[in-house]
Amino acid sequence: MANITFDAILDRALLGYDISPTEGVVLLKQTDPKAVSAIQATADKLRQTQVGDTVTYVINRNINFTNICEQHCSFCAFRRDEGDTDAFWLNWAQILEKSTDAVRRGATEICMQGGLHPQAQINGKSLPYYLKLVETIKQEFPQLHLHAFSPQEVQFIARLDGISYAEVITALRDAGVGSMPGTAAEVLDDEVRRVLCPEKIDTATWLEIVSTAHKLGVPTTSTMLSGHIETPEQQIGHLDKLRSLQQNAIKQEYPAKITEFIVLPFVGQEAPKSLRRRVGRDQPVLADALLLTAVARIYLGNCIPNHQPSWVKLGLAGATAALNWGCNDIGGTLMEEHITTMAGAVGGTCMEVETLQSAIASLERPYQQRDTLYRKIGNR
Repeated sequence: MANITFDAILDRALLGYDISPTEGVVLLKQTDPKAVSAIQATADKLRQTQVGDTVTYVINRNINFTNICEQHCSFCAFRRDEGDTDAFWLNWAQILEKSTDAVRRGATEICMQGGLHPQAQINGKSLPYYLKLVETIKQEFPQLHLHAFSPQEVQFIARLDGISYAEVITALRDAGVGSMPGTAAEVLDDEVRRVLCPEKIDTATWLEIVSTAHKLGVPTTSTMLSGHIETPEQQIGHLDKLRSLQQNAIKQEYPAKITEFIVLPFVGQEAPKSLRRRVGRDQPVLADALLLTAVARIYLGNCIPNHQPSWVKLGLAGATAALNWGCNDIGGTLMEEHITTMAGAVGGTCMEVETLQSAIASLERPYQQRDTLYRKIGNR
């Protein structure tokens, strides 16, 4: 290790080189305030070089169509069993009502994900149910971008119906899904997954489904659930897998790729007790989230240029701070968000456009509305 000096790592990153996993771990393990400050400055400079000063946002609505789920992830306070008093499963009219409200409020995107509900079927098949979710919205509002169904949901549909991931993704794409959320990634390390989400897809399956989406022309996002039991080595391993996946999509000239990376700090307040006890705190540590945000920009920025904090998990002040640690996007208005809120997050569930704009303006950076695929909307 002695031959890798801290300054040399940052200098190489600034020259546009990809840093190695070993170098990434060195950065994440820095505790000296001067070193952390140098990492922040490097990430901020790379953000400026790679994407400029403008901070983007999207007007979107989240629709969690059910919280009934067959899995029991150790961090999740959202899932319920069928028959629980606060279990819900939206009907078609409710889905349409929420979509209509979103359009009335200027949304360009509906983000749709739900629990893995084995009864969510039509004529004994899972895929037709999901296609009807899509068609219910797209028939009424063809202009809306549907950012829907994680790799975990794709695997769930494929497993229940006995079909391939490619068949599921192709059918969803043809019905009107515009992009796939890169959630259910948690940490792409099977040791961590055995504790966090033993029933979820493994690392290789997540990567396979996302890569298949790219091949089939469906863009995805990417995320990391951080700040629980994972080590710096495992965090960098996660970033390295995302970088390789993206570099492969670029090299193979797939019609789609990863559009953005989002750090999702763990919120433990209402999480199941076993994990909460292991983690030992209820809310994210902002300093840890910001350092990871900066290192993610340094590690991924050459191939995944758009980085976004989670105001739902960090609160608006924390997310605004992250814009000085390598982020160039503040995310969406969401309008409604249950998964993190049920975990006890303090960030809230809805942001007015003006609130996001003011937060960006407070840093004396220009703001710009975008669509899901980072194309500018309007004239700012």
